[in-house]
Amino acid sequence: MKKIVIFLLISVATTAAYAESTRYITDRLEITMRSGESNQHKILRMLSSGTQLELIQTNTDSGYSQVRLKNGSQGWVITRYLEQQRSARERLAANEKQLARIQSENRTLNDKFTKLTRQHNALNNKTNKLSADNEKQSKEFARVRSISSNALTLDSENTSLREQTRQLERAHQALQLENGSLKDRSDRDWFIVGSGVILLGMIIGLIIPKIRWRKKSDWSSL
Repeated sequence: MKKIVIFLLISVATTAAYAESTRYITDRLEITMRSGESNQHKILRMLSSGTQLELIQTNTDSGYSQVRLKNGSQGWVITRYLEQQRSARERLAANEKQLARIQSENRTLNDKFTKLTRQHNALNNKTNKLSADNEKQSKEFARVRSISSNALTLDSENTSLREQTRQLERAHQALQLENGSLKDRSDRDWFIVGSGVILLGMIIGLIIPKIRWRKKSDWSSL
């Protein structure tokens, strides 16, 4: 564990030291890298603006600094052309690139936000519809339950009414039988009465002539 911590500390120190010694060519188009600390020394190569260099040492008297390129070649350049940060042109380009990236990400996020807003609104509408449907179903269920309860009551009442109807039907049949019997008895009584009347009439018809004849006989004798 200690070895890992020591390694990390060394790495951080090396990185900080490298960053401290890093320099960039200023915004001039090109500068010369020479073999010595004067413009009399041989030009080794031309360095364009923004070239990254490693600072080896600086001579304030000569105004030159010894630098090393990424490929390992070394030389001397004028110190005042060196800066600790990239050139303004590169920073501007980097910033513009970063701005373009941020704007692109912002557009993407806006599109996602718009899409999510639509989905959210759609879900809200669906939720409201489901809530309304649920409330409607609850009312319908309550109505059906009430009807079911009433149906049980009605079924019980219907059973009682059917029993009462059967009793009334039996009573009606009994009355019909009794009425038939009474009608038969009445017809028989009327027949007897009629027969009696006819018989009585016949008897009277036989008696009356005799009564008249006797009266006439009595009168003639007088």
